[in-house]
Amino acid sequence: MLAYYLDLALRSLRRNPVLTALMVLAIAIGIGASMTTLTVFHVLSGDPVPGRSGSLFYAQVDAWPDASTPEGEPVDVIDHRSAMDLWTAARADRQTLVNDSPVKVYPPDAAQPPLMTTMLSTTADFFPMFDVPFRHGGGWQASDDEQRARVAVISSDLNDRLFDGANSIGRSLRARDTTLRIIGVLDDWRPSPQFYTVAGGSFSDGDTSYFYREPQDVFTPFSTGVEVNDGHFQQFTCWGVPETPGRLVDSPCVWIGLWVQLDSPAKVADYRRFLAGYAAEQKALGRIGSAGNTRLRTLMEWLDYNRAVPGDVRLQAWLALSFLVICLFNTVGLLLAKFLRRSGEIGVRRALGASRGAVFAQCLVEAGVIGLLGGVGGWLLTMLGLWLVRRQSTDYADLAQLDPLMFLSTFALAIVASLLAGVLPAWRASRIAPGLQLKTL
Repeated sequence: MLAYYLDLALRSLRRNPVLTALMVLAIAIGIGASMTTLTVFHVLSGDPVPGRSGSLFYAQVDAWPDASTPEGEPVDVIDHRSAMDLWTAARADRQTLVNDSPVKVYPPDAAQPPLMTTMLSTTADFFPMFDVPFRHGGGWQASDDEQRARVAVISSDLNDRLFDGANSIGRSLRARDTTLRIIGVLDDWRPSPQFYTVAGGSFSDGDTSYFYREPQDVFTPFSTGVEVNDGHFQQFTCWGVPETPGRLVDSPCVWIGLWVQLDSPAKVADYRRFLAGYAAEQKALGRIGSAGNTRLRTLMEWLDYNRAVPGDVRLQAWLALSFLVICLFNTVGLLLAKFLRRSGEIGVRRALGASRGAVFAQCLVEAGVIGLLGGVGGWLLTMLGLWLVRRQSTDYADLAQLDPLMFLSTFALAIVASLLAGVLPAWRASRIAPGLQLKTL
């Protein structure tokens, strides 16, 4: 029966090509606009560590010595002493410290000029915690953190620039005045957003481009990175003036992020108690001013708290969906006109024994075919829209790609939307009285 309805639908669409083109165009434009913005929203709001984000948590302790920070929230990062206390306690399944800073890297070829890039000072658990892929080699061991080993993992992009993409394991590069031995080269890896350094979004002016930049080019053990960049760190949030500008160890500043992996609800509850106990202990010692101001958010909660998805993208998504609704209303009117113009044909079918349900199904199949054709047009317009987005100057523009899920969603949305638009016209067509129509033939 479905094949018969499809045949009738195609015959009907060929019979009125102009009206068919208008309906397909209305669906295509609405789908193209909607899927362009929804694809960008999908990319920016996606899970950067699929399947594991629920066990990854960002820990916060209010290290301010006199009173809590504005709005009752602790600052996004913590001071060096608190970070080392919490990290050395080893109360999580895995844990890592993070801080990124600019660094000058000298190529092995002395004839090449030095590169100004970014370095992430972190710990050995960073790579297994966040499923970081490697092209060559791997990360360092926990003992390298303790021994402040002069080792480094570099990005695939830096490896291409310095070593023409060759396997650089065992070779050296110089960061400022320190020689580092390369032990790993990352594969192509760009989490979106760059969640492990997300901080400050809730208190920023809404500029989230920082969240969608390329990953750092150099990764070193945390203490090694601190020594390499000693005196060159950027100081943003301090409650006092550091004795040595640019030197953050034991300074009155907050600058370190702490991520922990907790693999069960019991461990999550235990770590929350541990954070609260640590804050209470430090308040009793007079070092911090607020004992109850600690937080432990999951990765996705942390991104939502920092509003990692730009507000203009959210607004554009809503506007595009509203535009799709307007296109559907136009399609409803066109379908209604098309079906009612065939009242005589429908009356004959009813007189020959077709039920109202059969007429309703036939009209819905025709609406579905229009939706499928509109989906093809919508897909082409979506590809054009994403190409235009990638031409923009925003940091996340190059991320606007149509993945398989959004490709399938394009056609699913087009067919569902056209079926919804066809419900009222199909119902009206199925209510046509056959006797009245036969008299007018």
